Amino acid sequence: MTTFTVWLYDDPDRAEEVEKILRNAADEHLLTIDDTATVSWPADAKKPSTHHRHQDVARGAGWGAMWGFLFGMLFFVPFVGAAAGAALGAGHKAVQGIGIREEDLDRIRESVKPGTSALFAVTDGADLDRLGERLHGLGGTLVTTNLTDAERATLRDLVD
Repeated sequence: MTTFTVWLYDDPDRAEEVEKILRNAADEHLLTIDDTATVSWPADAKKPSTHHRHQDVARGAGWGAMWGFLFGMLFFVPFVGAAAGAALGAGHKAVQGIGIREEDLDRIRESVKPGTSALFAVTDGADLDRLGERLHGLGGTLVTTNLTDAERATLRDLVD
């Protein structure tokens, strides 16, 4: 099953560190990464910076467009004002197709603040036990996922 997760870190550089750990784990066949993106918001910055690292060139453009659209909705469009209401409505519909609900968008928007970072990952077939060993103790908070409640609890237990 393809899994969408968003992890929040209390350090503006941590999400990129964890992304590297995931990529190394993928090289060892502990999971398949469809795509990842990170958001970093240094404490002294006015807005976050986003980074997309596609897994392969053929699918990278599609994911890049989706991440750009999602990050625009999360961090940039809300400041445009009431005129953006129709665009936001259409945007919410578009991201629902990949399992992101409106309340997920709100939770992500509220969580990512100056001094934090977030890792957005689309993965498949993870060996949770072995992956959990690598992610254990890194301090991430699972903000949202399309996993079941039981799978979510297992994942949280593994990385805490």
